[in-house]
Order: sequence, then structure tokens, then C-alpha cells
Amino acid sequence: MAYRTLISPLTLAEHLDAPDWVIFDCRFSLADVTAGHKAYRFGHLPGARYADLNLHLSSPVKSYTGRHPLPDFSVLTQQLGLWGVKNRSQVIVYDDANGAFAGRMWWLLRSLGHDEVAVLDGGITQWQKLGLPLTTRLPKPISTSFRSYHDSRSWLTTTEVENGLASQNITLIDARTMERFKGLQEPIDPVAGHVPKAINRPFQLNLDKNGLFLPAAQLRIQFEQLTHSRLPEQVVHMCGSGVTACHNLLAMEHAGLNGSKLYAGSWSEWIVDRNRGVSRE
Repeated sequence: MAYRTLISPLTLAEHLDAPDWVIFDCRFSLADVTAGHKAYRFGHLPGARYADLNLHLSSPVKSYTGRHPLPDFSVLTQQLGLWGVKNRSQVIVYDDANGAFAGRMWWLLRSLGHDEVAVLDGGITQWQKLGLPLTTRLPKPISTSFRSYHDSRSWLTTTEVENGLASQNITLIDARTMERFKGLQEPIDPVAGHVPKAINRPFQLNLDKNGLFLPAAQLRIQFEQLTHSRLPEQVVHMCGSGVTACHNLLAMEHAGLNGSKLYAGSWSEWIVDRNRGVSRE
């Protein structure tokens, strides 16, 4: 059985020794970019490799980009091979932020044509609650050749977002908190507010009180109400830098609403050009 959206800790625990399963630790902190790797060295799931948001899952920031530009896909493809990922591998990704960072790697792999990738529901926090094993032993991956099938249709550029909003061909969903969306507070980016015509759905709404994803049927109802049952292919997700937006995209996929897209540059790229509109309401 292939897992393509979420996997439970108990199910993953049953497959820790499966030869074609590869696990990634995606823990990261915007406040301390070294914290995720330190946490990984202190203890991680057996066999897990560490994927760094800045080093592996993004490319260097430029004057015209957002805070986490998409990585060079050829470099990421090569790195996946070095990590031992094969085209037939079942990949599992996790973090300690309810999927906020792991969702980025989940989306990137899908954009490379690798659909057999799932986020660990509840992350390492739920794993530990269940008393499942951690280790400090570093894995020794056997390098292989990973072939990617790059799909540039899975995300939109800023120009495509502007045109889509102008023609009313897309619904743009912002995954940031309501306070940031409304411009009441902005702890990260130099401009507060949101893209005009965007609607707000903080990614935290995808989770229950235990940090687990809501049932698929419940998520489907919520997103259909939010988008007025618009075709998923016309739904575009954004956030501050294209990372937590993947959480809403994952939630839609888990709900069976397949094909929504990512605005990769998101708010931090939108505001690079001062001529673009900003709403605070």
C-alpha cells in the first residue's frame, strides 16, 4: 500500500525496517535556523535523514524573491539520490510543528513526480507520546539514482497570481494567522497585510486539539465551503514564504480535493514590488 498524504505513527513503526522506505526529519525554526539540526542530532526517528529548509528545500534569497525560494530542482534531485531515495521508495517526512515544515518537502517531492510521500500525522511529538523509539545514530544511506519528472504546473508565479486574480480564475487562500493576514501584526516581513482578494485560512485549522489532522470528510466540507466548491485546480495556496501554505494543500489532497496549486513566492515575494496592492482588512 502506498501512502500519499498522511501516515500514522503506529503504521510507520511497523515499517521501520522496510527496505524501500525512507524517512526525513524536517524540523526547523525561523527564530534559530540551527535548532532543527541540533534537535535531530539529539534524537530522531530510526533511519531518518535530516532535510534542512534553508539548505536543501530552498534556494538562496535574491532581491526579487521571497524568503524561501524554490530550490534548484536538479540539485534537489541529485541530493535525493545521495540520500538513497529511489523512484519506488515510500518517503515519510515529519517535523515537530504539526507538519508546517514537513509539508514543504512533501510538496516538493510531488512536484518532482514522486507521489509516494506522506507526512507523519502528529510528527515526532505524537511519535514520542506513543513511546515509539528514537535514536542518535546517524544513517548511512547508500547512494542511488533518483529520476525526477518535474511538473512546473504545480505552482504559480507572482505574475500568474496577479493575472488569475484579475480574471477571477483562481481562489487564493492565505495560510497565515488572522492577525498577520489582517496586518494587525507582522513579526517577520517588512510589510503587513495580505494580497487583495485573498481569503484567510490559518493552517492550524486543519488540526484537532492533539495536533492531528482532522478527518478527511470534515476537511472536505470546510474547504468546499471556503472555496464555494470551486474546482481544486483553480485553488492556489500562499503564506509568508511558500512553506506553511503546503499544509493547506496537503489538507485538500487528504480530503480528496486534488490538484490545488502553490503560490511559491507568497507574501514575502509579493511585497518586493511596492506597486502591488496590499489590503489590511
